[in-house]
Parts: sequence; structure tokens; C-alpha cells
Amino acid sequence: MISHGKDIKIFAGNANKPLAESICRHIGIRLGDSVVTKFSDGEISVSLYESVRGSDVFIIQSTCQPVNDNLMELLIMVDACKRASAGRITAVVPYFGYARQDRKAKARDPISAKLVANLITSAGADRVLTMDLHASQIQGFFDIPVDNLLGSPLFAEYYANKFGEDADDVVVVSPDVGSVSRARTFALKLGLGLAIIDKRREKANQSEVMNIIGDVRGKDVILYDDMVDTAGSLVGAAKALVESGGARTIYACATHGVLSGPAISRVNDSYIKELIFTDTIPYPGEVASEKIKYISAAPLFAEAIDRVYEEVSISTLFR
Repeated sequence: MISHGKDIKIFAGNANKPLAESICRHIGIRLGDSVVTKFSDGEISVSLYESVRGSDVFIIQSTCQPVNDNLMELLIMVDACKRASAGRITAVVPYFGYARQDRKAKARDPISAKLVANLITSAGADRVLTMDLHASQIQGFFDIPVDNLLGSPLFAEYYANKFGEDADDVVVVSPDVGSVSRARTFALKLGLGLAIIDKRREKANQSEVMNIIGDVRGKDVILYDDMVDTAGSLVGAAKALVESGGARTIYACATHGVLSGPAISRVNDSYIKELIFTDTIPYPGEVASEKIKYISAAPLFAEAIDRVYEEVSISTLFR
């Protein structure tokens, strides 16, 4: 007998319903009956049309654009389940917004990631399940358990199938020094070499490539990062790798495709041949891009949710 809930129920806000439905299909249950709308003045309205009393509830909601609306939907859904006597509530946040505001970069800066962690905890969540936090230390901002899944196994499988035995001339590149640890782990999974882009960021969403550390001449390159926002850094790194480093072909992948502002047009006009994301964030563009493709994170989240419910270790998902 599972002590924390008599059964499992999954609900979703409006941020990424297709991902939630796909997760439910992999688990073999239906998505919970709920409606999240707005009142005429913009306030969020949540209605749960089935009992959650004593159930192990999972609420799937990425806090992507519109960030504040999706965050409020999550908080109110958690509160609704708590007041309806759910046995346990897990906030499944495939993309955790505000994660880049994880420290004071200058005087009088807020630490918004900590504030969001406090809000989710205060709303009544008992644990959090997410993927590739921008800064791993955000797990410590919560006073409840946090499982931070990794997108790298999904990409490692994709590129292992893509390159097969012809991977001698492939190298993984970290787009900045801060992502070196993430890129090194990814390179080790594939048995590939590693290079690093040294860049200087003058202000938010603007950076300048300074140096390329490592040999990429004549090689196929996989640029690996956790997210792509305006794509300025990624496109700049691809340009430097080709024009200064002599790289042959540029592939890129990132867990979260934020793709705000001019991102899609920048990718289309860049040296990048193919850009792969997971579906933690829906494709936001009205114009399709032949270069941008998606692989599903639903099987990984489905297994994690099932393991959390069954109270068994999920550590195998990190390997």
C-alpha cells in the first residue's frame, strides 16, 4: 500500500498540454479533468472536476512564456489540490522560469529563483520534479525534495544514432565557461572530445565571443546548452566556430527552447545546420523553421512520475 496516496492523478495547466497528455499516455492513465481559465479582469480561475482526496497528485506546468500567468496557474492549482485534501502534491515543472535570476549579480538585485521556490512551497507542493535547472544550486532554494532530471541522455541517444561509428571527427562544444560541466558530462556519454567558447557578456541577452579553447578545425560540432532564449549566444558561437575555428558542420541542442524575440530568424540565418530541443516548452513561433526539431521528454517524465509514486529510486534516470 502506497502510504502517501490511494491512487495517482495528473493535472495540467495551459502551458504545455500536449506534453502532459503524452506523459499520461506513457503511464497509461488519462489526464485529470480540470479547466484553467481567466476572469474578465485577468485573474486565474481553476476548476477541478474530479476528487483528489487522498490521491497522489502531479501537476504538470512549465513556467514558460507567458511566465507570470503560467506561474500563477501552477500556484493556484497546487492550492486547489491542497484544499481538496490531496494525499501528496508534486509540482512537475519541465521548464523552471526565473532560474537565471539565481544570485545577486550587482547591488540591489533580487534572487527571483529563490522567491519562486518559496511561492511553490508555500502554495502547498510537497515535492518538485523538473529538468535541467539553469543552475543546479536552485535545488537548495527549496525546503522540499527536488528531482532535477537531465536532458543529456535523450540527446546522447539521438546523436549516437545519428553519427553511429562515424564519430571520430565530432566534438562537443560548450557555448560558455559556465556550461562546461554540463557539456563535459554530455561529451563523456558519447565518448567525444570537448571544446569551449570563451565569451564576454556585456548585458542581458548580449554577448561577444572572445576565444575558442580546443581544436574544432575540420570537425563536426555539437553545441550543447541547457536553453536557447534569443539565440544570440548560440548563433555567435556557431559563427566563430566556422569563421575562426574552421569547423565543418554545426549542430546544436538544448533542453529548453525559449526562443524569444528574434531567435527563430537568427537560427534560420545562421551557420547552424540543425537545432534540437526537448518539448519542455512548446514551439513558440508562428513561422516554421526547417532547422528546428524536437524530441520528446515525455517518456523520461513518465518514468520519473511512476517511480516517485511507487516510492522507488529514480537515480537510474540520471545515468
